[in-house]
Amino acid sequence: MLGEPAPVGQLRLLEPLAATLRRFVPEGAEDDGLFGPRSMVWRAHRDRSFILAGVRSLLMQALHPLAMAGVAQHSDWRRDPFGRIAATSAYMLTVTYGSTAAAKAAAARVRAVHTHVRGIDDVTGLPYRADDPELLLWVHAAMVESIVTIVQAYGRGLDAEEADRYVAEMVPFAEIVGVPAGQVPTSVAGVRAYIRSVDLLRATPAAKEAMEVVLDPPELDADARELWRDLGQVAVGTLPDWARAMYGYEAPPPAALEREPVRQLLGALDFAFESQPGVIEARRRIELRMRA
Repeated sequence: MLGEPAPVGQLRLLEPLAATLRRFVPEGAEDDGLFGPRSMVWRAHRDRSFILAGVRSLLMQALHPLAMAGVAQHSDWRRDPFGRIAATSAYMLTVTYGSTAAAKAAAARVRAVHTHVRGIDDVTGLPYRADDPELLLWVHAAMVESIVTIVQAYGRGLDAEEADRYVAEMVPFAEIVGVPAGQVPTSVAGVRAYIRSVDLLRATPAAKEAMEVVLDPPELDADARELWRDLGQVAVGTLPDWARAMYGYEAPPPAALEREPVRQLLGALDFAFESQPGVIEARRRIELRMRA
């Protein structure tokens, strides 16, 4: 594990994420939005472990073959994988920190795009459509469970009650993109039970190819690749055993998952991220609203 901050120039993959943060964290908002500065959502999404949670989320989400087919057949992730991640981040930032109107407008744009994403999965032969509430629920649950897992293990911490509060607060995040009210789990136990109940899961060739790019992005030099691979190893190590087995990944050594070395890794990554133009200012706007 790296204990020293990586040179900023070696982490070009952070540039689109920094630009997204600068653009989509507002200086002011008409209201407190769907969650508000005192919410567990703001606290968890502000945690520096959030980027690790994002990598784990992608690993989990890609295990649904129909969700993965939509990405593989209707996006340019191969050409610009981090551009796609930046676009997803823009949506999350808007819904998390934006006004209620901004969040709902962003969700409406996503729903409009989803109406055109449909087809037949090459592996299962099943039809899919991106606006299917079941697929939307899977993507939501995989994301929320990953955030809870990572923030509890490596972030500033969430106790059991706070984690349940976070899951419950995130219900509108699913509902505004088309998951019917009442179908979204409202507790950690509920979201994990739902994940275990989905029996279509598998690591398709498209999922494995996509995650190879996520875990080993192109155009990184040696030092940046080592840091990012360490991050990916932690993400893989925190997957459920059954999920890791689907990909065929070996479990990392226990030392690679120890809290303090991982927090040093996240600190190095966060140092590089805050060195990007405008990141500190955007984060300061978040902190000021949280303290107001």
